[in-house]
Amino acid sequence: MATLILGSAIATLDTTIATTALPTIAADLHARPETSIWIINAYQLAMVATLLPLAAYGDIVGHRRIYTGGLALFTLASLACGLASSLPMLIAARTLQGIGAAGILSVTSALIRFIYPHSQIGRAQGLNALIVAVFFAIGPMVASGVLAVTSWPWLFLINIPLGSFAVLSAFRALPHRTGERPSHSFDSTGGILVACMFGLLILGLGDAAHHASPIWIVCEWGASLVCFGALLYRQRAHPAPLFPVDLFRQPLFSLSVLTSIFAYATQGLAFVSLPFLFETVMGRSQTEIGLLLTPWPVIVAFVAPIAGRLSERQSVAVLGGVGSLLLCLGMALLVFLPEQATFLDIAWRLAICGAGFGLFQSPNLKALTASVPRERAGAASGIIPTARLLGQALGTALVAACFTIAGEAGSVTALWLGSAFSGLACVTSLMRVYKKR
Repeated sequence: MATLILGSAIATLDTTIATTALPTIAADLHARPETSIWIINAYQLAMVATLLPLAAYGDIVGHRRIYTGGLALFTLASLACGLASSLPMLIAARTLQGIGAAGILSVTSALIRFIYPHSQIGRAQGLNALIVAVFFAIGPMVASGVLAVTSWPWLFLINIPLGSFAVLSAFRALPHRTGERPSHSFDSTGGILVACMFGLLILGLGDAAHHASPIWIVCEWGASLVCFGALLYRQRAHPAPLFPVDLFRQPLFSLSVLTSIFAYATQGLAFVSLPFLFETVMGRSQTEIGLLLTPWPVIVAFVAPIAGRLSERQSVAVLGGVGSLLLCLGMALLVFLPEQATFLDIAWRLAICGAGFGLFQSPNLKALTASVPRERAGAASGIIPTARLLGQALGTALVAACFTIAGEAGSVTALWLGSAFSGLACVTSLMRVYKKR
């Protein structure tokens, strides 16, 4: 479990750590802002595009192999990122790093299911949820701390000793395959279609966030739909489709995925819009902004493990619904922050958001992993980070749309929208009570 925690931590941290350092990296590499954004996009696109194919391949060759290979590739790519001397080199290295991160995250939940007995999956997922939530939230603060004492390559080079230790640990600690090997082989063409489908979808969301041509965005999303249709047609009779249509036929699984997307969209809306609110409206510095955001991940760190244990005795649908409702309330309360808000004014509101998010996350992870057959654990494991990244990308794109429509009031509009999304998460979570009955 320590091996899985370390891998999830470094993969999640690198999702956000480069965002804070982007202006510094662009200036050092003499890159234009509109092209330097590909340092972020390359990592996210590569990760989203390969999560489900790698998860499906893990069901065939073993989750341990995919995880260990992903860790090794991520570590080597981190070295390439730190040594990159031009923007194209860095983008290429970040692409490989994203594929490595997908190998780590795509099978983590599946390995947890084989490590822990069924009665303790809730607390294990609570621990995993804690790591993902905290390291996603503290990414900007870690980046600011590293840049304060050294140069940007160390944002990536620091992964090398951590990744190397995790690889050695994975060889010794992670479980081998249990059960019979599936009779079907890996569908390479289907894997390409999945990669194109999610890659074009996320690319369209990113272009929408950066005010690209509407025609171009529609073309990207249209091509994504074409790939989705072709994938469904190709794998209509496949026993274990890459896009797990068989799992989505189960209402509990599909509602859990929807709940996850809505809640992570709320998180994306909050963590992108709040820095603008703190800086432009309240006049806070970059260092203060990092400190002001800390109550959310700190409270998640306390609540997520507790929620994981509660999910072993209480309904995951009710726990997720209550957590989403608290998140909805906290987002609405942030809208009414005074312009001269003190740290306490901000902290207790963000604490409510963190408590709600932590209470939702662990039970929802358990619902996603425990509601599928063991032989399809890899597919469910791949859907978990895919839903998270889709939600976060949707939230980021909506923040840009809010600023385009509402101008300076865009941050407040985004917070209202986040409250609405968490309200939807509450509804979809509680619907699982009815479906289970």
